[in-house]
Amino acid sequence: MNIYDFTVKDRNGTDVKLSDYRGKVLLIVNTATGCGFTPQYNALQDIYTVHQKDGLEILDFPCNQFGEQAPGSNAEIHEFCTLRYQITFPQFAKVDVNGDNAIPLYQYLVANSKFQGFKGVGGLVMSQVIKRQDKDYKNNNKIKWNFTKFLINRAGEIIARFEPTVSMKEVRKQIEKVL
Repeated sequence: MNIYDFTVKDRNGTDVKLSDYRGKVLLIVNTATGCGFTPQYNALQDIYTVHQKDGLEILDFPCNQFGEQAPGSNAEIHEFCTLRYQITFPQFAKVDVNGDNAIPLYQYLVANSKFQGFKGVGGLVMSQVIKRQDKDYKNNNKIKWNFTKFLINRAGEIIARFEPTVSMKEVRKQIEKVL
């Protein structure tokens, strides 16, 4: 099983086979419009603008599971992202990434990647926040917060997982290596 075995819903509810992205480098990210990490949309769009021609696709999955920071409808979220951040990469229907209602794609991503720990000054804050919700957070692979990213190579394999506190410069550097 790999990433191409999954089907997801676009923001209009239409099925999209991830096999349609076969041969591309993918960055899959769960996002939120009201999060402290939301400005990462700027860096994501910049990376996409530069590297889409090289075969990069960024797949955006809004998620309201962390602090209810993506409360809008799919249409409202898309309007916010296109007006405020001018995103042009594919945005999918709002999903759950953890728990009983997590979509199969995210069940697969979580089961096949390890939590990487929080980095930098923001990492200290995130560790304290997450520790209140999950005392054993360091020892499980659940998605911890918005803007967790998964880098997928052209063969559909998970190459890296980036927690939200990893610098976007580091994410970009890893994407460029895989491209």
